[in-house]
Amino acid sequence: MRSMVFGVLCVACLIGIVVGGDAWRNYLHAQPPAARPQGELIALNSEVEEGRQQVVVIDPKSRVMSVYHIEHATGVISLKSVRNIHADLLLDEFNTESPLPKEIRAILDQR
Repeated sequence: MRSMVFGVLCVACLIGIVVGGDAWRNYLHAQPPAARPQGELIALNSEVEEGRQQVVVIDPKSRVMSVYHIEHATGVISLKSVRNIHADLLLDEFNTESPLPKEIRAILDQR
């Protein structure tokens, strides 16, 4: 369950980074990466559990992301998932619990 929640959060953040570009990175107060040529891959890594690292590779040009797990002890790299996120980025909203994004927008519009 914990890894599933982490994975969902990673996907949400990655979609935000791909869509939001520099504005999203500034919002997170992260240092912007060095300028990279158009179409170059983006790689993000994190520890998912003791002894295991997760690496997410994003190809902004083709809008495909892949997730790998690396075992520290053995160096074994396992491909966990590959996904074209183009259709995901076309959604206006995708949320299973309230408040839905449209409900939040309605509240903000009332201000």
